[in-house]
Amino acid sequence: MSANAFRLDGKTIAMTGAAGILGQGAVAAFLDAGARVCALDRSAADLAKLGDHGDRLLKIATDVSDAASVRAAADRLHAHWGPADVLFNNAATKSENFFAPFEEFPLADWNEVLSVNLTGAMLCAQAFGAPMAQRGRGAIVNTLSIYGIVAPDQRIYEGSEYEGRAINTPAIYSASKAGLWGLTQYLASYWGGQGVRVNAITPGGVFSGQNETFVRNYAQRVPLGRMASREDIVNGMVFLASDASSYLNGHNLVVDGGWTVW
Repeated sequence: MSANAFRLDGKTIAMTGAAGILGQGAVAAFLDAGARVCALDRSAADLAKLGDHGDRLLKIATDVSDAASVRAAADRLHAHWGPADVLFNNAATKSENFFAPFEEFPLADWNEVLSVNLTGAMLCAQAFGAPMAQRGRGAIVNTLSIYGIVAPDQRIYEGSEYEGRAINTPAIYSASKAGLWGLTQYLASYWGGQGVRVNAITPGGVFSGQNETFVRNYAQRVPLGRMASREDIVNGMVFLASDASSYLNGHNLVVDGGWTVW
């Protein structure tokens, strides 16, 4: 296969959650590969951290849980560059009580997380994906999690902290990501015949400031013996956005160091 198949020259990529840990790395990689990127995130201040790349980077503050906000972003992209060639549903959120025990998890927090992690992806697929189907080509990629396909190992959270706060993985995170995998499969079948590929990428745990206890516990659970770097995941994102993955549809690319083999 030619290395050119992994290039993104001439492609317009719309990416939600663009100012997040994975989002920032993916935006940079997409630009390096030749794409134009429409970066979507809730905070305009956070989007400003992506820097200035001239007319190859369009930043739009967008609340993916709000249908009107998503539609306005799509309309702005279409007026600026035309329809997206690739949509990356990468946005995810944490609520105020995100780490509350399951027995006490508030319904309002459940609905808030679901509105971004799953409903937001549906709204973006409608606004950015429908034009792809109408013109007969395009790709959608949804960012899942290992905890959308397997249950968390509760033992790794004993003594674990992130930025000084005790952490766990709540049920809503697993449920929302599992639902996103279901949406991925549905849309792969629904739009596949119209030339739109719909796939998912499932990252394993990415190091981003967890304490030593968590890193050690997590790494012991991974056959490769370490957490993922951001680049490990971003490389897979570029692959799924590129023509190198032109015959993948309804596929879940699991980038987890082997976590899910056990």
